Amino acid sequence: MTVGAGPGRRHDEPRPTSDTARLETFADGVLAIAITLLILEVRVPRVPGASLGSALSHQWPSYVGYLVSFLTIGVIWVNHHHMFRLIERTTHGFLMMNVVFLMTIAFLPWPTALVAGYVRDPDGRTVATVVYGLTMTAIALMFNVVWRYASGRGKLLVPGLDPVAVARTRRDYLVGPVVYAAATLVALANPFLSLSVFAALAVYWLLPGTGPRPMTATDE
Repeated sequence: MTVGAGPGRRHDEPRPTSDTARLETFADGVLAIAITLLILEVRVPRVPGASLGSALSHQWPSYVGYLVSFLTIGVIWVNHHHMFRLIERTTHGFLMMNVVFLMTIAFLPWPTALVAGYVRDPDGRTVATVVYGLTMTAIALMFNVVWRYASGRGKLLVPGLDPVAVARTRRDYLVGPVVYAAATLVALANPFLSLSVFAALAVYWLLPGTGPRPMTATDE
């Protein structure tokens, strides 16, 4: 018996709506764990005989890394929520793509800690920033893979969506991997500029009217 396939059910046969709810619950859990793990990298300083205030200020890279990655995961959660308002069926392939997508998000706390630990090191900050950027790019790329699979010929979407709006959203989502990949390349020349772009993007996506517009079945 193949894992993930019910009796008499092909891998790519659409599954009931209840499986979509289970996938959303699983995704919410992974996102919640990933976003919580970020704070574990902000350590309580041990400063016997030294100034606690100085030690806390010395940890500023950890605070910035936590803020940027937290906001990024938060934006991903919002967009993931909007996406699943439009998806009513799943397939085996779609479930596996979501597993890989969630794997990239669960990985994010590690490069966040890597950047925080090496941003002051001239020999290590470029590599650390590139690793962080590659992770961000992989997350954005997998988000696009999930949406494109679901929206391809509308096979997993709720009925009645405007094909023009679906195509528009597909184009809008492409901005993410392109911008993150470009920011990662910038790190090869200037890691601080690259990190500033990642921070600016995290704040930008929070602004009203940025990113893909949510659709409904009556979207014109």
